[in-house]
Amino acid sequence: MKIALLTGASSGLGKEFAKKIHAVFPEIDEVWCVARRQERLEELKNEVKDAKLLPVCADITNTSDVKRIFERVKAENAEISLLINNAGCGFHGAFADADLSEQERCMNLNILAMTRFTRYALDFMPKGARILTTSSIASFVPNANMAVYSASKAYATFFSRALNEELRASRRSATAVCPAPMNTEFLTVGHVKGNSKTFDRLPYCDVAKVALGALNAAKLRKAVYTPRAFYKFYRVLARILPEGLLVKLAKT
Repeated sequence: MKIALLTGASSGLGKEFAKKIHAVFPEIDEVWCVARRQERLEELKNEVKDAKLLPVCADITNTSDVKRIFERVKAENAEISLLINNAGCGFHGAFADADLSEQERCMNLNILAMTRFTRYALDFMPKGARILTTSSIASFVPNANMAVYSASKAYATFFSRALNEELRASRRSATAVCPAPMNTEFLTVGHVKGNSKTFDRLPYCDVAKVALGALNAAKLRKAVYTPRAFYKFYRVLARILPEGLLVKLAKT
């Protein structure tokens, strides 16, 4: 049985991934949707009306939950054809004034949990399998007032790109998707809405288009996917302009 394993599935970009996986990867037998909120997962299943969508209530920062997921993968003799590391969080505000527990949660989820989950998954990923990791344009340049978030996403992008090279010999691949702001609950939960003039000025990405574009990029085994010409240009600028200038421009 070929499965897609999707974390952070209950809202935002994760929800759109769940809706569109079979459009790009029709060969996948089941989509295992992992999230902490059971009621949101049930709502997703009812909304998508896909018998191949399997809700899995778990917290990927909890090692016991993660082990339980992969014990089930092994018991059902499943092959992970597609892993989507989408679970993540971020919080706006000056680091010196930040709630430390929120920043620790950001690091734990965006870095440690994602890395651990990927390592467990690789043991069940055959030749030809793909990994898609949700990063951000914040990974291109350090973002003042979102210092921990941008640093964690830099880790995600660098980790994914390095892993893509390592996996090449086994004909597997890893793609980092680096979107810009989207109208999701991230903006509210992360204290961004109403607190950042930068976010108010930036052109937003359409969540559904980002999901479909990222899946197609994974299908083509691209190392990085950045939607919209504006942000592709920003990615180029991040490579050629002095970092000191870019940090000032990228301040949120």
